[in-house]
Formats: sequence, C-alpha cells, structure tokens
Amino acid sequence: MTEYEKMIASQPYNCMAPELDLLRRETARRYRHFNRSDEEEQGVLLSEIVGELAEGAFICPPLYCTYGRHIHLGERSYINMGATLLDNAPIRIGADVMIGPNVQIYTAAHALDADERILGVETALPVTIEDRVWIGGGAILLPGITIGREAIVGAGAVVTRDVPAGARVVGNPARILPARG
Repeated sequence: MTEYEKMIASQPYNCMAPELDLLRRETARRYRHFNRSDEEEQGVLLSEIVGELAEGAFICPPLYCTYGRHIHLGERSYINMGATLLDNAPIRIGADVMIGPNVQIYTAAHALDADERILGVETALPVTIEDRVWIGGGAILLPGITIGREAIVGAGAVVTRDVPAGARVVGNPARILPARG
C-alpha cells in the first residue's frame, strides 16, 4: 500500500512521505488562491478544493486544510472564516450545520512514542458532524469523534469524545451540560 492508501484506511503511515508532501503543497496553492479571491471566484475555487460541496454550502476565507479532497460539506452548511481542517481522513459535515470562526477539526494524530513520532508515524481517524449541529467559534474537534444531530458545541470547547445527538457541550475537555428543564 502507498502511504496515501494507508492514511485513508486509518492505518499508521509516514506523514513525511514525498507523495503526501506533493498533495499538501498542491492543496496549499489552491487554498491560498481561494483565500485571496473575490466573491465571484470563491464558489468555483472552493469546489476545486473540497471533495463535496453540496448545494448552498459555503466556507468563508481564509480556509486552511491539508488535502481538501476529504472534506464533505452538506446542503446549506456554513463554515465561518479561519477554519483549519486537517482532513487526512474524511471530515463529513451534514446538512444545515453552522461552524463558527477559527474552528479546528483534526483527523490526524501523531504517534505517542517519541521515536515513532520523529520518524513521521501518524494515524488519521474520520470526524463526522451530523445534521443541524452548531459549533461555536474557536472549538477544537479531535480525531475520530462524531457530533450527533442537533448538538451544540460551545465556543472554545475541546471535543475529545463523541457528542450525543441533541447534547450541549462546553469546556476543555468538553463536557455535557445538563438538559434544560
């Protein structure tokens, strides 16, 4: 398997492999162009970066991503400015999702062993955001998590585990708030 194939299969891979570096550089060239473009060009350029851009979906510049092709954005979903999307594995965002400014979504995780980490060993786990979710500005979502339908992630929260449908989470690490009664 190539390092790219290992990466998208959520197997350990070498993040410093030349084939991956080439893809990252091409994506960076594209998102830099998108970030500097005027409104008329943005939709076309964005569709060349992300893997899926459903009807009515949009990402405000500036956008920063690793590969772009693993980002799937559902209908009428909106990502505000300053998003950092490390899409080494798929980032699937459902319909009618609102994501605040400066949100960071990570799918890549370096090896915990220092020797492996220095060699570039990494794994990538998908992140899923289901329909009608709201993620507040500055939130960070870690690899492998799912945010359930209609959940709310508070501004600045660091989400380290799955968030159930309809839950509201805040803090670092994010914790579920009691249901309002």
